[in-house]
Amino acid sequence: MAFGLFATASQAQCRAFTKKNCLSQLEGYIQNDNYNSAILIPGDEAELMLTFLAGQDYRLVVCSHPVLGDVQYEIYDARGKSLFNSKKNEPDVHHVDFKVETTQQLQVKVNVPDVDAAIMHEGCVTVLMGSKS
Repeated sequence: MAFGLFATASQAQCRAFTKKNCLSQLEGYIQNDNYNSAILIPGDEAELMLTFLAGQDYRLVVCSHPVLGDVQYEIYDARGKSLFNSKKNEPDVHHVDFKVETTQQLQVKVNVPDVDAAIMHEGCVTVLMGSKS
């Protein structure tokens, strides 16, 4: 019972973090209805499949709590080919804008850097997707 309450409280904190710190990064784009967020610790990896419709402009935002450090992400197509890697781009840019030619599912892999510390802090990581009509 206590675990369930803790998980609910953590998700509520994550929602508040996302609303306050992440939604503004979708400026000019309409957020989809999905809320993709998790509480992660250093060394964690998370994967998410998202569907993108042909001909639409998209913005994908990966927003994380500063305590987690420089969270990296990569986008793959259905065959596992890397389409975007945040390590190869400007480190302070946490979004990517793109357009897909065909409707497809893309996989987003998020990596929280490992740390060599006695105390590991947890933090919220959110993946937001927005589109333009």
